[in-house]
Amino acid sequence: MRRGALMLLCIGALTGLDSAAGAGIEFPPLLQPAGPEHPGKLIWAELFTPDLNAAEHFYGQLFGWSFRDIAIGQRAYAVASLDGAPIAGFVQIGARRPGSPQPAWLTFLSVPNVQLAGEAILAHGGKELSAPHAYRLRGKQAVYTDPQGAVFAILNSHSGDPPDVLAAPGEWIWSALVTRDPDSGAAFYQQVFGFEVFPLQSGVRGDHLMLASEQFARASVNPLPRDDSQPHWVDFVRVQDVNRTAETATNLGGRILVAPHADRHGGTVALVADPSGAAIGVMDWTETSPPGAAK
Repeated sequence: MRRGALMLLCIGALTGLDSAAGAGIEFPPLLQPAGPEHPGKLIWAELFTPDLNAAEHFYGQLFGWSFRDIAIGQRAYAVASLDGAPIAGFVQIGARRPGSPQPAWLTFLSVPNVQLAGEAILAHGGKELSAPHAYRLRGKQAVYTDPQGAVFAILNSHSGDPPDVLAAPGEWIWSALVTRDPDSGAAFYQQVFGFEVFPLQSGVRGDHLMLASEQFARASVNPLPRDDSQPHWVDFVRVQDVNRTAETATNLGGRILVAPHADRHGGTVALVADPSGAAIGVMDWTETSPPGAAK
């Protein structure tokens, strides 16, 4: 991903979304009925895409998601759901042009207080991209970069967070930070979110680290494969068969970025790009507890 690409997308697109509250447009709550919060957990993600209809077709076929479109002024937004439960948001951006930002997913991590979390992010070297903004049903959110440039969002959901149970196929199951310096990257998120950090020796390049809270592993921190690439977050959806899902993705016009392979945490993983180029991870999982759950 070109350096600063997701940053530019967030600034432009989220500015338009922030006007939704004033226009009387409501985003749905994450949970019905409400549940408890799980700070540090991946609870939402938004896709910034130049072709909303094509994205809906791709992800609907790939994961079984359904969609509800919302018009926000001149910008289109869609809520993706699985069995009636909101999973993700799709944000329409301008058409791709040479040199324009790469379409991408934005990771939302749960926090109990957006204002306090934002202050901690800035105090430890992060930067604000989109100021805290409240939506009546969804909650309060803001967008930042960490000190190494990875873009992420924080969200205090008014209805609580998805429960710590094994994700069903089509739901978010894992998240990973890919960054230049895993040690300092993990330290930043530990200072902001209060994660516990556990080392996992990779045997390839550098250390792979685990971020955990409430006795659940929430995410991994991994070294960038190339020094010239942009640090970023990548989120994973649980599927029943990674090999079959990767094949389906290519048949739908996507491509394989990282071929299916056994993961050190268990299961099989792959990284695919949708037809616009946005990357997303897929993971199959045969155990009866979530990845990294305390035994």
